[in-house]
Amino acid sequence: MTAEGHLIFSVACAIFAKKAELTPALAHGDWWHIIPGALLTCLWPDIDHPKSVLGQRLKWLSSPIARMFGHRGFTHSLLAVIGGVFLLNCEMPSYLGIPVDAMHAMVIGYLSHLLADMLTPAGVPLLWPIRWRFRLPILNSQKGNQLERILCMSLVGYALYWGGDLMPFYDLLRYVSHKL
Repeated sequence: MTAEGHLIFSVACAIFAKKAELTPALAHGDWWHIIPGALLTCLWPDIDHPKSVLGQRLKWLSSPIARMFGHRGFTHSLLAVIGGVFLLNCEMPSYLGIPVDAMHAMVIGYLSHLLADMLTPAGVPLLWPIRWRFRLPILNSQKGNQLERILCMSLVGYALYWGGDLMPFYDLLRYVSHKL
């Protein structure tokens, strides 16, 4: 997925997370914390690729990570998410003053990147160092990013429209589980 796609997808995920009241901090959070928080971290998993948007700007960090783990390695795993959550929960210097809702949104932004990359044929190694790749390949980046842009913008539109009622999702899960 492209950087543009990740940015748009993270906005959709942040809107869904707030409306679904994923955490109390997000439910009662400020949109001015949540959207920037998600945008801030949605490109970080690609720090393992020196030609990515962040990799080009932070080569001193990107190149060693790429050599150690390769693209879509450690930074695209749940282990990296757990490490990030641990760092966010560490005692922060008081001058940083990151609000709790923004920190939760930062986790959403990072996870949105992993979810978006799961929509590509390459998938992601969520259980790294186990090499299994999790994927639902509905986007093929080699065919341009028009489908990606349409999907991401549609998700933002639906997220804005969605009222936050999770019952249709529960009904769908119940329907699918009965068919299995």
